[in-house]
Amino acid sequence: MIAWDFSVSRILLIIPYFGSWPFWLNFFLLSCRWNPTVNWLIIGDSTPPTDAPANVEFRQVGYMDYLAFVRARLGIPFDPVRPYKLCDLKPMYGYLHEEDLSGYEFWGFCDLDVVFGDLRRFLTPEVLRHDVIATHDTRISGHFSLLRNTRLLREAFRRIPDWADKVCDQKSQRLDEAAFSKLFLRYKRWPQHLRKWLPGANPLGVSTLFCERFSTPQCRIAWVDGSRDFPSEWYWQDGVLNNDRSEHSFMYFHFLYWKQNHWKREYKAEGGHLTQGEAQCFVPGPDCRFFRVSREGFHGN
Repeated sequence: MIAWDFSVSRILLIIPYFGSWPFWLNFFLLSCRWNPTVNWLIIGDSTPPTDAPANVEFRQVGYMDYLAFVRARLGIPFDPVRPYKLCDLKPMYGYLHEEDLSGYEFWGFCDLDVVFGDLRRFLTPEVLRHDVIATHDTRISGHFSLLRNTRLLREAFRRIPDWADKVCDQKSQRLDEAAFSKLFLRYKRWPQHLRKWLPGANPLGVSTLFCERFSTPQCRIAWVDGSRDFPSEWYWQDGVLNNDRSEHSFMYFHFLYWKQNHWKREYKAEGGHLTQGEAQCFVPGPDCRFFRVSREGFHGN
C-alpha cells in the first residue's frame, strides 16, 4: 500500500530486474526507506525481501512472462537472451507500465547499484517544474532520470529512429543515454548556455534540466573540482550521503566502478553477475542509521 504525501510531487521509479538479488540490496532498500515520499516498483523473478520498506513495491514475475508482456505491449518480437538487455527499455517504462502510473506526476528509472541520499533535497519544487530531469549535464542518465507523466513523454521513445529494430537487437544499444537523450538535447557538446538557442536543440520542446550530480565517480566525468582525485569513502547516515572529498551532501552514489573493478574482478567476463566476489559486507537491519562504502565493500563503522 502506497502512503501518499500530497504536499509533494508524486514520483515512481520503475526497475525490472531478473536474476538473484545483488548482495548489496539491503543497502539500496535502506536508502529508499529514508526517502518515504518517493516510490519504487521493482519487477523480477526472485522472491521479494520480507522486510522491504513501504514505499518499495516488489512484483514477482517470471522472465519469460515479462518478455511476453513487453512483446504484447510494444508489438515487437522482443526476445533477449540476457536480462541486461532490458536496460534498452528504460525509455519505454512509462508506456509499458502506464497502468501503474495513475496518480503519479513523474515516472523514471534508476539502477540497483546505487545508494540514495536525501532525494528531496535535490528534487525541489523548482527542479520539478521541469518535464525531464537528468543527473548528467550532457545526456539522460540511465542510473537516475525522471520524466513528467504525460502521454508525450510516455510515448517519446517512438521518435527514436528505428527504435523497434534497436530494441530487438540482442546487443545493448544504450538507448536511454544515447538515442533517447537526443530527443531532448541534440547539441550536447555546445556550452550549456548556448544549447537552447540552436535550432532543433530540443526536438520535443519540453522543459529539461540536465545537471551533473557527480554520482558516478572514477568513470568518464571528472570530480567536482575538475580533478581525477575521487572520494575513497562514502558515508550514509540517517538518509544523508557524504564522502571524504566534499563537505556537501550528494543525491546518490552510483558505485559502478568499484563493483566492476574491485568487488567482482570477473564482472565483465561473466556478463555482469552481481555476486559478492571480493567485497566485504554486513547485513544492515531496517533500523540501521549509518554505513560507509569503500572499494573494499560495505562497512558498519
